Amino acid sequence: MLLDLARSRRILFVGGKGGVGKTSVAAALALARARDGARVLVVSTDPAHSLGEAWDHRLSDASTRVYEAGAGFVDAVEIDPQSTIDRHFATVADTMTRLLPDRLHQSARDHLDQARSAPGSHESAVLERIAQLIESSADTHDLVIFDTAPSGHTLRLLALPQQLTGWTETLLASRDRSERFAAAARSVVGTKDPEPTADSELRRTLIARRDRFAHMRTSITDPEQTSFIVVGIAERLPVAESIEVVRQLDALGIAPAAIVVNRRSPSDAGPVLAERREREEEHLAVLRAAAEGIPITQIPLLPGDLAGGDALAALADQLID
Repeated sequence: MLLDLARSRRILFVGGKGGVGKTSVAAALALARARDGARVLVVSTDPAHSLGEAWDHRLSDASTRVYEAGAGFVDAVEIDPQSTIDRHFATVADTMTRLLPDRLHQSARDHLDQARSAPGSHESAVLERIAQLIESSADTHDLVIFDTAPSGHTLRLLALPQQLTGWTETLLASRDRSERFAAAARSVVGTKDPEPTADSELRRTLIARRDRFAHMRTSITDPEQTSFIVVGIAERLPVAESIEVVRQLDALGIAPAAIVVNRRSPSDAGPVLAERREREEEHLAVLRAAAEGIPITQIPLLPGDLAGGDALAALADQLID
């Protein structure tokens, strides 16, 4: 079922409570789709990256090939917000240096240094990189899987495209009003419009940013393109968090298409695990009732560490059974 979902989507977000196996599920699903012949990009947005450990590869903000199977392959990225921030501010600093008089360069640099560490800069940088990867992968990959940070961080991140698009629209409208007023003033005194300045370049930058976030918002709320897979385990707190994630995703207009219940205890491996499985069934009943209509895939507790291609292949087999 999960492989069918991956075949029919271009973007998948995999999320849930911390420590429930999101990264392993994302990596195994990427591997399963690659074995199916697809070109897959799997991206970690979690500041505490573990995607490299899952693949037993050293990863970075640049794409790295971690698996190949005939025509199919998996490329992996661990988003580095600081690299994104540095690239963004280097571009802004270059623009300011070219367009501002020398006497203003130092104050501009001071302003950028303060903005670099402003609250929200990390989240904005991650969102910017996600939007870039969605755009740049359109021609190079069939599927992009985002291995996300724990639930609360991810839900705040997914709400940002609409907020930032609206903020940019407001800023553009404000600049439009200022420019119309300035043009009217110039016509009264008979002066000509000046050559393009920093204002016009800023406007182009704002429009590009607005369009990028608007495209991202359209993509992640289109159920034909994008779905969210909620990963959890059959315990009281993870089940409660999974239910809350489903509720908030609905509010954001993002389709929660599947739930994975990871590390299910066996019922035939002694009384302790048998009793644990009975309690898991009680928690699963709560989850089924609250997430009615969303398919639930159960993954058994597997031996060994889920790291490296062989271990991920074993998990992939469980995901597609």
